[in-house]
Amino acid sequence: MQHNKNQILCAPRGFPVTPWRGAPDCISVEAPGIKAPAPPPSAMSRAASQRPRRPAARGEQFQPHVPGIQYGALDGLVGYAIRRAQIVIYEDFLAALAPWDITPQRFSALTLIAANANLKLTDLARILGIARSGAVQIVNHLQGLGYVERLDVEHDKRAYSLTMTAAGSKVLADITQAVEAHDARISHQLDAAEKRQLIGLLGKLGG
Repeated sequence: MQHNKNQILCAPRGFPVTPWRGAPDCISVEAPGIKAPAPPPSAMSRAASQRPRRPAARGEQFQPHVPGIQYGALDGLVGYAIRRAQIVIYEDFLAALAPWDITPQRFSALTLIAANANLKLTDLARILGIARSGAVQIVNHLQGLGYVERLDVEHDKRAYSLTMTAAGSKVLADITQAVEAHDARISHQLDAAEKRQLIGLLGKLGG
């Protein structure tokens, strides 16, 4: 009796089998040298749905209010209003910074490293409000781009500090200019006093 590669079927006796997640009554017969089957499409779909949104490069554009849709209590929630604004701002940021492959967190990290000599990675994670492992990923990416480098910390072999490279300092000026243009674009309906007021009000949240 022959079986196709990665065929899912009920287990005949004597065959090496692996239980198929989501279908306990069926298995995948794995002949020697044949790789296990790929995850079900539903699992891949869930992973894709968890990735950050991307701007109009995929023809998508977030609408804060979809015509004909009733939002109920959502329209009265501060958190929901901020979330809607954040999505619009995030998409514009990614589009503006695409030439440098820079996300908001990477820009924040670059700015902090440039402004604080010999900043430790643990301090960077604390300032950004993320786990140390997340800070490691950001620094690895920035180091891969040639923008930052790690330096050994004197008297502490387990730690290292972060510093900008010459290339990083140069590119940060261009990136900052693009971010400032982005910020002016998304806040163009606010005058200077309203911008200061908005920043002040947001600072009161969660305090």
